[in-house]
Amino acid sequence: MSRQPYRPDLLHGRVFRGSWAVRTGVLTRAQLRSSAWRRLREDVYADATEPDTHRLHARSAALVMPRGAALGGRTAAVLHGLTDAAGPGDPVEVVLPPSLRWDPQPGVRVRTASLDGDVVGRGPFLRWTAPVRTAVDLARRGPVPEAVVLLDQLVDARVVELTAVRAAVSGLPRCRGSRTAREVVARADGLAQSPQETRLRLLLADTDLPCPVAQFEVRDAGGFVARVDLAWPDRRLALEYDGFWHADPVQFRRDRERLNRLTATGWRVVFVTAADLHRPGQLLRLLRAELA
Repeated sequence: MSRQPYRPDLLHGRVFRGSWAVRTGVLTRAQLRSSAWRRLREDVYADATEPDTHRLHARSAALVMPRGAALGGRTAAVLHGLTDAAGPGDPVEVVLPPSLRWDPQPGVRVRTASLDGDVVGRGPFLRWTAPVRTAVDLARRGPVPEAVVLLDQLVDARVVELTAVRAAVSGLPRCRGSRTAREVVARADGLAQSPQETRLRLLLADTDLPCPVAQFEVRDAGGFVARVDLAWPDRRLALEYDGFWHADPVQFRRDRERLNRLTATGWRVVFVTAADLHRPGQLLRLLRAELA
């Protein structure tokens, strides 16, 4: 019978320096090389049972980055709860104050900037940019559509308030990315409940179609009927993004019940898929006909 690799309780779910584990006697060098651990970078290991996520790689970079630095950009967004802002293969982003120097290993992208105390953290090593600072940094970097998507996500997740981000951007001096940031906060509304809803709203904003109302509540004499992604209330026309989660049998049944309630009140519903966003011509022609 094969023996399970040795995994002490102290290291369950942990990311740690291999040299520390050997020096303190927690592991031997042979045990460190076992399948119990995943090597993330030089001298940094993780419990192999931990899922391979961007957050895991962020924790590994935090162990070796200089004191005074902080994780930033999309990495900070992940640590604030936007788990899909970056994947395990994306570089970990680090903000390095101008007074520090560091030559990181591959898999880390460094940006030099003052942190000015805009940092939150957990424990002595894991530090990342504060919510508003993270939002402003992402807005400054662009490109505008994707930065708007991220800002809408941060607002929807209640990581930041859009008014606070707009105030911070309005106070920026003329600097690299300040003009982009102003466009991003002007186009964000914080109402979308998915990235694709934001992309759909931005697509429509760049056409000659009348501007729809986001997250509109449809009501009738009996009260609340449904909330729709985008709506033209005067035309009783709703636009709904149809994501993959709608294929779930329970969700499909709920969607159909909701659609029946909407149509019973005289509303028409146009459904949009990811394919429509990649080839919007047919969708825009349909909407023009429906709104005519």
